[in-house]
Amino acid sequence: MCLVALSGCVRYQPKPIYPARLEKDFRSRTLDAPGLRAYAEAHRRPPGAWPPAELDLAALTLVACYYHPELDVARARVRLAEAALITAGARPNPSLATGAGYSNSPESPIVFQFEAGLLIETARKRSHRLLRAQKLIEVSKLALTEAAWQARSRVRAALTDRVLALRRLEVLEAEEKARAEAVAVLKQRLKVGEVSRPDVDAVRAELSNVRVATHAAKGQAAESLVRLAAAAGLPVATLAHVPVRWAEEAPPALEALPLARVQEAGLLNRIDVRRLLLEYDALEAALQLEIARQYPDFQLLPGHSFEEGHYRITLGLALPLPLRRHTRGPIAEAEARRLEGRARFLALQAQAIAEMESALARYGAALEEFQECERQLLVLQRERERAVRRAVEVGEEDRLALAGVRVQTAVLAKTRVEALAKAQAALGALEDAVQRALVEQKEGLP
Repeated sequence: MCLVALSGCVRYQPKPIYPARLEKDFRSRTLDAPGLRAYAEAHRRPPGAWPPAELDLAALTLVACYYHPELDVARARVRLAEAALITAGARPNPSLATGAGYSNSPESPIVFQFEAGLLIETARKRSHRLLRAQKLIEVSKLALTEAAWQARSRVRAALTDRVLALRRLEVLEAEEKARAEAVAVLKQRLKVGEVSRPDVDAVRAELSNVRVATHAAKGQAAESLVRLAAAAGLPVATLAHVPVRWAEEAPPALEALPLARVQEAGLLNRIDVRRLLLEYDALEAALQLEIARQYPDFQLLPGHSFEEGHYRITLGLALPLPLRRHTRGPIAEAEARRLEGRARFLALQAQAIAEMESALARYGAALEEFQECERQLLVLQRERERAVRRAVEVGEEDRLALAGVRVQTAVLAKTRVEALAKAQAALGALEDAVQRALVEQKEGLP
């Protein structure tokens, strides 16, 4: 019997951590790794070739969900909760007591006895343990989904920074080119005495400021690449030569996001709200378990003995003596934890409503600012640039006027980029408030 019991034992398997090897594995991560390819094929909707030629939010979210270590931590917690279910469902093993001795009886000097112990749980304690463990498994799975959403949120913020950093650099380079052209024209006029030296020096100073800003923008673009790689769980070298893009640059109109629908989606879809509801159910089951522990378990004690040449079969019953009520403290603690869980849920619900209203108001203001910049840039400034270009072609204006208009266009384009940054940041905050993609994406979260 002992050999049979030992054969079912789990053997220890060492899994040491080697930091140098893990660092090497991290630096060798690529977008075409077989595991990542299989993961993308399972979660990408609609399916397509992997890796894609350009990385957007959907593709980078899949990469982050596969590679980011926080997702591994959440998956490990799911496995821990599933293992706890096995523990909760385990039934108590029977016990066996044996004994032998010697007596001075003339009939039979040999004495031996066997006594088994069978623990019987009462008041459905095992059912309450199983229910609590099942709820905690659901909690851990929602925590995994929450970790995936947080990974998407980090990727979205980093991708926004990366794209906007590249846009800022493009706009500054265009402004630098236009100002350099204006300086070249003014130098020629200075030679023939049409302008004064202070006028040329003022334009040169503006050009120098733009060049300094361009160098700073190059540094910000490099930093944005590092942040994007960290959010995706990839080394920088892997993303250095892969183009990134927004699936949809222009933020959606405010009319497409009415407050009532956004609030309803947030309260029904927010992962942390659903997780706290399941945690409250687990606290309910824990309270039921503590109440059930008021009722003592008992042991059946069937026995067999041989003494003085006679065999005896006995059946005993063992019950604990409830001299002290040790269950009152655990029950009070479980009730207090349930009360705390209810208060936490109500607080989170109120916080979710406030966050959604605040994020929607902030998004509305940022969207109006962006739309105004769009109108200024597209309607006024570009029409003026075309008009000046036509005037230059017919000889009514010179190159300096055209360069000046291009400088104004570049300055307005910088304002548009900053307004777009505010709008995208506000849209990201709104999506985080409802924990739902408001602009359609194709990613599948685990």
